[in-house]
Amino acid sequence: MTKQPMRHSLRIAGLALAAGTALAAGSVQAQEKGTVELGYVEWSSEVASTNVIRAVLEQAGYDVEMTSLSAAAMWQAVSTGDSDAIVAAWLPTTHADYLERVGDKVENLGPNLEGTKLGLVVPEYTDVDSIDELNANADTFDGEIIGIDPGAGLMSLSEDVVDEYGLDLTLRSGSGATMTAALQSAIQNEEDIVVTGWTPHWMFARWDLKYLDDPKNVYGGAEHINTIVRQGLKEDMPEAYAILDAFEWTPEQMGEVMLMNQEEGSDPYENAKQWVEENQDVVQEWLPES
Repeated sequence: MTKQPMRHSLRIAGLALAAGTALAAGSVQAQEKGTVELGYVEWSSEVASTNVIRAVLEQAGYDVEMTSLSAAAMWQAVSTGDSDAIVAAWLPTTHADYLERVGDKVENLGPNLEGTKLGLVVPEYTDVDSIDELNANADTFDGEIIGIDPGAGLMSLSEDVVDEYGLDLTLRSGSGATMTAALQSAIQNEEDIVVTGWTPHWMFARWDLKYLDDPKNVYGGAEHINTIVRQGLKEDMPEAYAILDAFEWTPEQMGEVMLMNQEEGSDPYENAKQWVEENQDVVQEWLPES
């Protein structure tokens, strides 16, 4: 009668040992493969994409460190090798200046997301439809365009818009969070507001918004988000390089993660891990064949 419980206890102990061995092996594998350093900017789109590629690299056995930087510092870091990669390069327009400065010191792996857009955004109920109508309605917007962080390429382009159109509105810098907070407040009060905006962004899923027409085409056409890696990554970490090179998804897929991140108290890293776990058919296309 005593042998059965003992066998059961031994079996449980064996399973626990196996599980511990597997975890230890995973830890050793990550130590052997090394650490991938990812830089990113605090745009909701880049928080989503960088956490997702982090989760995928960790699934492949790498340790991953993420560092939040301004756009200029992010590009500088990958050019000097302080970051191994970024998946947040908006091209060919928004980050054109950064690429021009460090292009010979980095490797451009091409788009990881197609179909982006930049511009000035207003609530759908706003009567203004074009940038060249803003001056005649400046008082409607309290003489302000609500922008994001001053180092962002979008802000540089928006400064060009103010100059090209001779706008009498002041471009206010802040952050992505302060911009969406101002937008939310205005919409709740059914007030008019104009903000610097981009697609993909969760705000388009939450509120009825529209881009103002840009007849001078200062913001340019549709853009794409590219993956940029430091020189030498392919030789140093060929598998990580291959994953970063294969990483490509859609604005809809990114939107799923961004909306998850807007839930109160949610953790972007945990959300990314959940999305990766639930979308292994997509993830497997990014992983090298074993």
